[in-house]
Amino acid sequence: MSSLAAARTVVGSRLFRGRDMTGSKRAIITLGALLLVCLSLVAISCQEGEGGADKVGVVVTILPQAEFVERVGGDNVEVTVMVPEGSSPHIYEPAPGQMAKVSEAAMYAKVGSGVEFELVWMDKVIKQNKGMLIVDCSEGVDLIEMVGSHGQEGEVHHQGATDPHIWMSPLNAKVMVDNICEGLKQIDPENSEYYETNRDAYLTELESLHSDIVAGLSGVQNRKFMVYHPSFGYFAEEYDLEMIPVEEEGKEPTAAGLARLIAQAVESDIKVIFTSPQFNPQMAQVIADEIGGTVTSVDPLARDYVDGMRALLSELVQALE
Repeated sequence: MSSLAAARTVVGSRLFRGRDMTGSKRAIITLGALLLVCLSLVAISCQEGEGGADKVGVVVTILPQAEFVERVGGDNVEVTVMVPEGSSPHIYEPAPGQMAKVSEAAMYAKVGSGVEFELVWMDKVIKQNKGMLIVDCSEGVDLIEMVGSHGQEGEVHHQGATDPHIWMSPLNAKVMVDNICEGLKQIDPENSEYYETNRDAYLTELESLHSDIVAGLSGVQNRKFMVYHPSFGYFAEEYDLEMIPVEEEGKEPTAAGLARLIAQAVESDIKVIFTSPQFNPQMAQVIADEIGGTVTSVDPLARDYVDGMRALLSELVQALE
């Protein structure tokens, strides 16, 4: 090989190595950049996951309580409802997934007024998570007796059992909300001021709801209404109404009881029979057909509590006019 050819070979070899090294550096830089991006995404994901994990797990029995907790707890809480939409707290049995949520929760806000779900399942719930704070939402509420079956003359009397539907009075709801706030402050004291601020804003809204109901019913002369299941006892008590239930001690009326209900509806000029989504409206429809009236469904377990109560007010005012 000539000296010129040898020189070319050496130079070519060096150029090749230079290009190879330059390409390697570029590849390393590219891989490094990709690695940084991946690490950043992982870090963001972890932060989001930790934010969710930091939420206070709260379990409630019924849907209206979910609004109570969420309005007080805001972004700090994750709520699990044991009795889902469309189900009755008188007969519902929790699913395994719900009990798993109970085991992870920091707090259970029970209604506390004798809701059948709690009477049957509360002991099992506590065993599932013995470290969970139990808040009794009925503490401070004046309980009333359940309006029950119909006497021989058609009058309504009390059964002696406690009416569990305490949330159907906005003033009772205020007490429940305050109890929930105290529970949240106990398990998460660092955010006490946040919970109190949210509570106060929601209590103002509930007070406004109460005032609107008083005003809305002020001009109503006929203050009797008929409902299949006696869910509205606290509402009737609070606003000077008389609730006439179709059920007799949790059961459909007998033939004689049905005849008395029809006669009482005619005598009291009742044209609307109220039902709720949790119960079969068939018996209410029988009465409505006999009196030439209609059946209207209102939900005492609406998750949107304030909106649900305003809807109830609207339907009642129309029915009682």
